[in-house]
Amino acid sequence: MIAIYSRKSKQTDRGESIGNQIELCRQYIRAHFGARDAEEARVYEDEGFSGGTLARPQFQQMMKDAAAAPFRAVVVYRLDRISRSVGDFAGLIDTLERLGIGFISIREQFDTTCPMGRAMMYVSSVFSQLERETIAERIRDNMLELSRSGRWLGGVTPTGFRSESIQRNNKTICRLQPVPEELRLVRQIFDCYLQTHSLTGTEAALLAQGARTRNGRPFSRWALRGILTNPVYLRADDAARDYLRGIGAALCAEETAFDGSRGVLVYNRTARQKGGRQKPNPPESWIAAVGEHPGLIPGRDWVQVQRLLEQNRQKGYRKPRSHRALLSGTLRCVCGAYMRPKALRDGRFCYMCTAKERSRRRECSVKNCPGGVDGLVLEQLAALSEPEALARALEAARFEPAPERDALRAELRETEARLARLSGSLDRCAGTEAEDYVLQSIAALHRRGDALRRTLAEEQSASAPVDPALPERLSDFGAVLRDMTLPRRRSLVRALVSGLTWDGETLRLTLWIPPREDRK
Repeated sequence: MIAIYSRKSKQTDRGESIGNQIELCRQYIRAHFGARDAEEARVYEDEGFSGGTLARPQFQQMMKDAAAAPFRAVVVYRLDRISRSVGDFAGLIDTLERLGIGFISIREQFDTTCPMGRAMMYVSSVFSQLERETIAERIRDNMLELSRSGRWLGGVTPTGFRSESIQRNNKTICRLQPVPEELRLVRQIFDCYLQTHSLTGTEAALLAQGARTRNGRPFSRWALRGILTNPVYLRADDAARDYLRGIGAALCAEETAFDGSRGVLVYNRTARQKGGRQKPNPPESWIAAVGEHPGLIPGRDWVQVQRLLEQNRQKGYRKPRSHRALLSGTLRCVCGAYMRPKALRDGRFCYMCTAKERSRRRECSVKNCPGGVDGLVLEQLAALSEPEALARALEAARFEPAPERDALRAELRETEARLARLSGSLDRCAGTEAEDYVLQSIAALHRRGDALRRTLAEEQSASAPVDPALPERLSDFGAVLRDMTLPRRRSLVRALVSGLTWDGETLRLTLWIPPREDRK
């Protein structure tokens, strides 16, 4: 069988669309291999993915299929549909050669079945990578030029500012203008965090005062973190300059511009991902300039806030050491908020309403739920005696890794990447305001990485499936539960429990059993 691979970065119907690429590949196969091979060719499509990486779902699936049952050849419309990286491309060709699979690019007329075709293909891949890097460099140079003007490049303006259009050199540009009442609130947020050293404490203080965002909503911890980490509030003084230089940001301003009279603008802080989501860029990618808006937070205070945030990063709830909360992520308060486990001094634990905790009892005052309800829920599950229904429930659950486990792995990768970047910046920030921040951040990241590895190791046992095809075991479901690890029991609870609510006195439990196929 022959494989056809097609890719396009943006989802449009113009130019080299996915459909056009596939049809041109079929025509080539029909002309060189035959009509039957063209019709039976296996198609892999990645639309909306860049050629700068091989981490594309259909490409990865194609390589797995090729390893299991090698294709006769892989056909693409154009070389850069596979990759724009020379290293990735060379590795791919080596893999295909090892599997005995040919590679054909119909636009360049490259065919790996002959030596000249392989040589020309490597040359072309070099120019593809050169084109990609040249485009990226041109974009960065353009951003550097724009940053020197201190202009606002558009988008949602940060709290405390609005965008104003002005004429300069016969061009219309935008700059940030202060919104005094909002800036007073931002100043209050920074002061409160420096006093409490806690996002939760700052959130509670704002809730008590009735403070609201622009959209009229209470400030969440995520919204507060977004404000506290935004360099737009940083006053361009000596401490700010040393901090930005220490973390590796490119400074596009004269030394004398950091006189403390204006604020900082940082360009290229985020990159747009597939689906419109924003992903933070590492500080080495930042382009820092002195803006035309007034600075708000002195550099020393801002660096102190960043240090505290790094120390407290992900320091939220940690599972009690002696207990594993069975109902975490399932139990809700009568007010609608989730209830999270909280360790008690005597070694036990209880469940507390997150709305109650966040608002300091102003939004909810329901009594905490004792951790002993875990055993009551297990008793109810153990009493189930319908093997057929339980088999369907287990099959429906499939015991796939919990979503939070994937989040933990992603956080561990990000933590290790941040640790490597900060370690590399130590030489640059020696003797500056940023040195203490970097050292403490490295220590905090080391601790967080160790904690994540321990948590992932504990959760690993929950990924293996339970065989539901043993009716004799399912007839005694209590015995099945006793043999399960706690992470696996949690997965089972999430599969069988459709509702679990605590009102301060009573726990209301609703079970869900998948219906038979012949029932609606």
